Amino acid sequence: MNKKIAAIILTVIVVAIAAYSYLGSPRELKGTIKVSGAWALYPMMVKWVEEYQKVQPGIIVEVSAGGAGKGMADALAGLVDIGMVSRDIYPEEIQNGAYYVAVTKDAVVATISKDNPMLDDILTKGLTKQNFYNIYIAGNVTTWGQVVGRPEVVDEIHVYTRSDSCGAAETWAKYLWGKKQEDLRGVAVYGDPGLVEAVKNDRLGIGFNNIGYAYDAESKNQVEGIRVVPIDINENGSVDSNEDFYSSKDTVVEAIAQVVYPHPPARNLNLVTKGEFTGVSKEFVKWILTDGQGFVEEAGYVPLAPDVISEQLKKLG
Repeated sequence: MNKKIAAIILTVIVVAIAAYSYLGSPRELKGTIKVSGAWALYPMMVKWVEEYQKVQPGIIVEVSAGGAGKGMADALAGLVDIGMVSRDIYPEEIQNGAYYVAVTKDAVVATISKDNPMLDDILTKGLTKQNFYNIYIAGNVTTWGQVVGRPEVVDEIHVYTRSDSCGAAETWAKYLWGKKQEDLRGVAVYGDPGLVEAVKNDRLGIGFNNIGYAYDAESKNQVEGIRVVPIDINENGSVDSNEDFYSSKDTVVEAIAQVVYPHPPARNLNLVTKGEFTGVSKEFVKWILTDGQGFVEEAGYVPLAPDVISEQLKKLG
């Protein structure tokens, strides 16, 4: 082997080692990313930030909740780099520059107090979509006795909804045959935590929450003081074994992943920016769609299917 060939081989080896070193370890990034929006995505985003900063300590990510409407408005106004939006993106928002990718999914569930006078009947029979429509939209079912077919029970239903523009309310309304948040009846309460407290403290109350707030993050059990209302999906007047998956967050997540729980109120959760994702924000979102998916189930969310992830990565460019 002559010296020229040996030099070429050596050069190839050095380049290969350098390329492997570059691709095998992440580039060190520096910068600040501001994120705001959906309560539904907030716990997941906090987990992602915590893990991302272990591999990119030079990146500071500031996260605040406030509803999907705030996340969208902040992103389009340039007040934040990324908005968290837990609902479909509207065509007019896209026309105004909203660019989005889906990053995970969860669902909205109906909630009542553990002291509801008809609790046993509700947990045994469940409520149908028509029941929820009659309570939240039509307003022609006003007592808990009417809900479970016991007219002698005249305890009034206290209906609660959300005051902030949010994905949970928009998704819950969409489930009720394509309605909008403004169509929902009830006393308006701010935020997921506020709605949980309102229902917990009112034995006659009914509300709805993202699963991240209806279930305890540590125990995965239903939050103390509330009960998740089963949906009688096949409307046969009973919660069948294949509809009875509400005992823990893990079983609900599995039902969402297998599309047993209705879609909506299950839905994709999105990250939005003005124009396309760029710079450190793009790198962060790319990490979320790759390594970051490894933390989704641990945080109590539903991972995206591989083909969906591939589509979202293509959108990132």
